[in-house]
Amino acid sequence: MERLQKVIAHAGITSRRKAEGLITAGRVRVNGQVVKELGVQVSSKDTVEVDGVPIEQEQHVYYVFYKPRGVISAVSDDKKRKVVLDYFEGVTARIYPVGRLDYDTSGLLLLTNDGELSQTLMHPKHEVDKVYVAKVKGVADKKQLLPLTKGIRIEGRKTAPARFDILSTDMTAQTSIVQLTIHEGRNHQVKNMLKAVGLPVQKLKRELYGPLTLEGLRPGEFRELSKKEVSQLKNSIK
Repeated sequence: MERLQKVIAHAGITSRRKAEGLITAGRVRVNGQVVKELGVQVSSKDTVEVDGVPIEQEQHVYYVFYKPRGVISAVSDDKKRKVVLDYFEGVTARIYPVGRLDYDTSGLLLLTNDGELSQTLMHPKHEVDKVYVAKVKGVADKKQLLPLTKGIRIEGRKTAPARFDILSTDMTAQTSIVQLTIHEGRNHQVKNMLKAVGLPVQKLKRELYGPLTLEGLRPGEFRELSKKEVSQLKNSIK
C-alpha cells in the first residue's frame, strides 16, 4: 500500500505536490469513486484514474546488489562520482537503495521501488538484523567487545545491543576479523562502535540483511529477489 499522491507521481503524471492538488480538486478516482482526501492508501490492485484516464501503477521490484567499495549509495551524485544505479542499466523501474553503505564499505544493499517496505526496514524498532564483517586494527578479545552487547553511547545516544563474534586474529599483523550484528542504521555506526572499544576499522563489508545473502554475487553484480525471498524479508520484520 502506498499514498495515492505518490502512486500518481510514480506513474509520471506530475510531481507529488501537484498530485495532491489534483486529488483535492476532485480530479482523481479510485475504483470509480472520487477521492478528495490526502493520505488515502492504494494497492496495485486498485484502479486509479486522473481526469478519467487510468494510470499504470508501477509493480514492486526488489534487488540484492553487491556494492563494491568506492561507490555511493545514491541514485545520483552532483560530483559525478559512481553511484549504485550505474550498475542497473536496463532496469526501467525507479528503484532506490534501502538505507546506505559508506563509500568505502562493500557488501549487501537492497534496492526497491516499494516505499512502504523501505521505510519499515529502515526503522530500528522493527529489528531487522544486519551482519557486518570488519577487519580491525588490534587483537580483539571478548572482554573488549562485551560493552557492545549492552549498548554504548556514541555522539550522545546509546546504541541498541549488538552481537559479536571474533572470527580470527593475526598476532603478527596485530589485526582481527570481527563479525558484528546490529539492527540500527546510524551513519558510520559499525565503524564508530568498534572504534569506541579500541578497534578501528580498516575494512568493512555487510554480508547479511535479514534473511538476504550475497550468495552467487560478485562485487558490482545484482539479482532480483524471488517471491519467496520477498516473503522471508517481510516476515523478518518484528
